Amino acid sequence: MPWQSLRIHVDSKAAEPLSDALMEAGALSVSLEDADAGTVDETPLFGEPDYPTAELWPHSIAVVLLDEDADAAAILAAAAQQAGIPMPTGYTIETVADADWVRLTQSQFDPIPISPRLWIVPTWHHAPDSSAINLKLDPGLAFGTGSHPTTRLCLRWLDECLQGGETLLDYGCGSGILAIAAARLGALRVDGVDIDPQAVTAACDNATLNGVTAHFCLPGELTAGQYDVVVANILTNPLKGMAPLLAGRVRAGGRLVLSGILAEQAGDVMTVYRDWFVFDPPAIDEGWVRLAGVKK
Repeated sequence: MPWQSLRIHVDSKAAEPLSDALMEAGALSVSLEDADAGTVDETPLFGEPDYPTAELWPHSIAVVLLDEDADAAAILAAAAQQAGIPMPTGYTIETVADADWVRLTQSQFDPIPISPRLWIVPTWHHAPDSSAINLKLDPGLAFGTGSHPTTRLCLRWLDECLQGGETLLDYGCGSGILAIAAARLGALRVDGVDIDPQAVTAACDNATLNGVTAHFCLPGELTAGQYDVVVANILTNPLKGMAPLLAGRVRAGGRLVLSGILAEQAGDVMTVYRDWFVFDPPAIDEGWVRLAGVKK
């Protein structure tokens, strides 16, 4: 059956109380999104060591799923009253058609060629080139299918620059795709860290699927030490805030690879890291940038 999708613009103070009240008023689900996503005002939420954690985005969108015959306006009014906020006026209602969501989601991800020898192959597809390095992937609930420009940029760097025998840390590993690619390309030891336990689980599962040895964990569980290569495909704000942390994980003469950066933000990021690294010219894909530098 179809459903209704209610999208409500709400500020950070009201977002969580309104979400809880909507669930009590009959919503099937409520999720929060950054209303500024995809712009320079995007505010990632993160909880890395030694760096403040934002409680919520300054401007949020509550995405509410309702039954087809639910009275959306009445539910919203009741929830707003319970949350002690004025009735929101900035909202839209759309119909969500019924579908086989598993098949629909899978149909969006075909095998992705990264280079002539490196492919990303979702688990529901056969490898187009059996002689290539085929990374089998089930993203689960984690970011990192290989389809986003930031992931492709990092994978291309690994494909072009890893010589074999390196130690590598994937900071913000998501599905584990970068760490797993590094292991398949010859890295000697590979670790990955993410603040999301579901991402850690997905990464472990994908490592097993690909027959590689890699260690994935939460930030507080990562042992001390430095690496030949540190890769961080996150977003500009956390990358800037974690500069001392990430720089400290790279050995002298080692390499740092950063992505999740919009082209207009690259200069700011390089400025933050310039005390530690000498950067190559940025690589750009669809407006996104990858930075790669050598530690002084």
